[in-house]
Formats: sequence, structure tokens, C-alpha cells
Amino acid sequence: MAGVELLPKEYGYVVFVVVLYSFLNFWMASQVGRARKKYKVFYPTMYATEAENKDAKIFNCVQRGHQNSLEMMPVFFMLLILGGIKHPVICAALGVAYSVSRFYYFKGYSTGDPQKRLSIGKYGYLAVLGLMICTISCGVHLLTA
Repeated sequence: MAGVELLPKEYGYVVFVVVLYSFLNFWMASQVGRARKKYKVFYPTMYATEAENKDAKIFNCVQRGHQNSLEMMPVFFMLLILGGIKHPVICAALGVAYSVSRFYYFKGYSTGDPQKRLSIGKYGYLAVLGLMICTISCGVHLLTA
């Protein structure tokens, strides 16, 4: 357990944020599953076409909201985990802010009007910027310690 002892006690907050976002991801996936049934878009079809489905746009917005969150997840997790080594409380707070913004991003996108994803969802990018700064600080600290 020597590796765990090298992390600050507050790193536990970072771990909980990873779990929080994982639950959010599962919830978004379930919403896509419900939309598949509601709008009759069956696997393996990733996106509906308007020529085949009158509800294609709204389904695609639900699908895209989740897909974009999946695309951002590796970057978010890596910045959160690495930046949290040096700045666990700040990174955990930024991670919660990002997770909340992703919830609203998804809810806005799921309305069928893609612009609604940005009302609160746009603030997630500020959280990612903060995580980038914390991760750079961690890297500099490791190189100069």
C-alpha cells in the first residue's frame, strides 16, 4: 500500500468524483436506451436518418449528447486524476462542476435543440481548463521537486 500513502488524504475526493461521473455516464446511457425504444431506433444503428425516421433529429440529439460526453471522458478523467495528485480539493471541485455542467449539457441537447446544450453546459469547458492548469502545475512540481 506504499503507493496509496504517497497520495494526499484529500485524494479520496478525486476518487469519488470519478465514481460520480461514472454514474452520470450510466444514466446518460440509459436515456439513450429509452430513446431507442421510444423513437424505434434499434441496434446496431448508431444514428437515425430523417428519411427513415420522423423522430431522427431528437433521437440523434439524445445520442449525440451521450456520445460527446463519452468522447470527453478520457481527457476529463486523466486531467482529474493527474491534477488531483497535487491539487486534490481544487480538482475534485472542478470535477463536480464539470459533472453538473455535463448533466445540463445532456439535458439541453436531449430537447432536440442542440443550442440548448450550451446554456449551462458550456461552463464545463472552464472546468476542463482549470483541470489542465492543475495538471500542468502537478507536472512542474514533479519536475522541480
